[in-house]
Amino acid sequence: MRKVTAVLTLALALAACSGNKLPAGKRYPIAGEIKSLDTNTKSALIDAEKIGDWMDAMEMDYPIKPDSEFQKLHVGDKIRGTVVVVDPGYYVTDLKVVPKTQ
Repeated sequence: MRKVTAVLTLALALAACSGNKLPAGKRYPIAGEIKSLDTNTKSALIDAEKIGDWMDAMEMDYPIKPDSEFQKLHVGDKIRGTVVVVDPGYYVTDLKVVPKTQ
């Protein structure tokens, strides 16, 4: 009985710790340019290159998560990051702004 209680306690503790994590899903690299930003929805219109076997190259709105990732973006930025596809939606995270070449 003590083992069962210990295992349940550990499982609950781990579940509580994961509350701040973003949902898991299939991940794809994304590269493109920020065309516009929507501060209300925390999304970016990205002119993206082909995204693996998930999406052809196109300009599309992508939610950006977490908010700290959205805050570092500016219109015109060239970016690289990760698209996470979580049924039924998707979002972009782990963004890096590519330095502009002169």
